[in-house]
Amino acid sequence: MTKIGRILIVEDDSSIGMVVRAALEAEEFEVDICETIGARDSALASASYDVMLTDVVLRDQDGLASLAPVIDKMPHMPVIVMSAQNTLDTAVRASEINAFEYFPKPFDLDELVLAVKQANARSREHVDGDHETSFEANMPMVGRSPAMQDVYRMVARLLRNDLTALIRGESGTGKELVAEAIHNLGHRKTGPFVAVNMAAIPSELIEAELFGHEKGAFTGAVGQGIGRFEQAQGGTLFLDEIGDMPMHAQTRLLRALQSGSISRVGGKANIRLDVRIIAATNQDLEALIGEGKFREDLYY
Repeated sequence: MTKIGRILIVEDDSSIGMVVRAALEAEEFEVDICETIGARDSALASASYDVMLTDVVLRDQDGLASLAPVIDKMPHMPVIVMSAQNTLDTAVRASEINAFEYFPKPFDLDELVLAVKQANARSREHVDGDHETSFEANMPMVGRSPAMQDVYRMVARLLRNDLTALIRGESGTGKELVAEAIHNLGHRKTGPFVAVNMAAIPSELIEAELFGHEKGAFTGAVGQGIGRFEQAQGGTLFLDEIGDMPMHAQTRLLRALQSGSISRVGGKANIRLDVRIIAATNQDLEALIGEGKFREDLYY
């Protein structure tokens, strides 16, 4: 029977290796296993693999620290990291070497097999995801619970792009910490991190606060004011409690996200933005949409 792909597993826990191997072979993959970095390098030198799965703590070396030259030589071979070192540091290190996916142990075997299938498909299509990231900041979050593992994996994924992000959670759960981690560990870390609490700004002042204003734009505007968007140029703008943003400001925010530019209140010139937007809320935005208090197009 024709195999759909060849997989290398680097794992020194024989029970985990056997279980993963059996699951992949049941999906018609050809699978090889080794337990050390030396054996891994020998296998890679003698055969071609479509996907590699690797543990972090191995008998002879750190499985992540030794991966950079492998990925440089074999950029079309996706690497999936499996680790019992379930910290944000491990997730970030996996992202740093551009791992295809990171699975903290214990992991869901079905999810791992699905990730291998997706990685194999990418390998066969020769899609090279080139992400240049370097991480030197201290880790702002701790915890090894399954819920925190999901947070770490999501943060690591967001480091690879510049997409607008929405962080949801109850008050006190650390939403701003997540936003700071995305900023401090990503390519915008040398730029400013500007945080704004929507609930703390009077409704009539919020547009000037965010977008700035020109002299004479309104009563009391005795000079030009630079808004938070411009203050965050080259970095990240964190809009906390976005569910409290009034509708008129939501409209301007949507326009800014769509056009990539803003104009100050009372001004005509368009100012191009180089800002990543991260928002957070503890409110039920879907319910607010139903009540006509939050724009559905801005939510999506």
